[in-house]
Amino acid sequence: MTTTTTGGKRTATRPASAPTRRRARPDRKAWTFLAPFLAVYVFAMILPICYALYQSLLTVKRSGPLGLGEPSVGFAGLDNYALALQQTAFLEGFGRVLLFGAVQVPVMLLLALTLALLLDQVPDRWASLMRAAYFLPYGIPGVIATLLWGFLYVPGISPINDLLGHVGVQPDFLGYDNVLWSLANIVVWEFAGYNMLVIVAQLKSIPQELYEAARIDGAGPWQTALRIKIPLIRPALVLTCVFSIIGTLQLFAEPLVLKKLAPAVTTDFTPNLSAYFDAFANANVYLAAAKSVLLAVVAMVLSFGFLSLVGRGRGRKGGDR
Repeated sequence: MTTTTTGGKRTATRPASAPTRRRARPDRKAWTFLAPFLAVYVFAMILPICYALYQSLLTVKRSGPLGLGEPSVGFAGLDNYALALQQTAFLEGFGRVLLFGAVQVPVMLLLALTLALLLDQVPDRWASLMRAAYFLPYGIPGVIATLLWGFLYVPGISPINDLLGHVGVQPDFLGYDNVLWSLANIVVWEFAGYNMLVIVAQLKSIPQELYEAARIDGAGPWQTALRIKIPLIRPALVLTCVFSIIGTLQLFAEPLVLKKLAPAVTTDFTPNLSAYFDAFANANVYLAAAKSVLLAVVAMVLSFGFLSLVGRGRGRKGGDR
């Protein structure tokens, strides 16, 4: 209660009440818009994962003499996981895709970054045409792309082999020692343009004032790229790297198609191929489910491990400042 004097008279006024805080509640309209996405996400992502986990804990049990009785499905616990981890070929498939990713991912991201930086220097009338040309391989399905490159690898009909043969080189692109890198070439050709577009989109968000300030300070194109562009597109580089790591572990369509042309590509060439042939060739869907879960766990560990490593490095750099 406070008193004020107006024209010699005192009047009492109540103190202004403090504004009341409203509790932050989710907007019902927002949930209404999110509901279709959440329904599709649960139906297409969460339920299949739960079902795969459930199937990985089951096995086929046979009764009767010599196991010739009526089969039944029973609980197996972690037996499918133990069996998968005991298969040397399955573990070698993991080592193969990890080696594949250790070489292919840096090469592809370096190529995508180079193309994006070059496009950023090209006049607008040519940039759209070049952007479409670089992105075109991504629009070709992986099966078609593998068939195209597969015929470019086959001796006798490959113009690449013919050209190299004139200089005395006879490479075996589909041989045991080279087929992995032939696959890497296909994947780089397919996805470099897609990653380039992600990086270009981040480049377009950089304020032009920074470029003008760098130009006034006498910075050339190389210094501008190294000191301004690359540090500011770091989120796009991290995103494309995570996508590439997951895509490497999911390598499937390219080796499956190339298997018809390259005997070096076996049914256990990649973890995805191993799970696929267990499910559809060997009729062991429960072992295939266990292999799929193991593959998902490895992809999650590598992805979150990379993000944690990048975040730790960024926090350490910020602390040094």
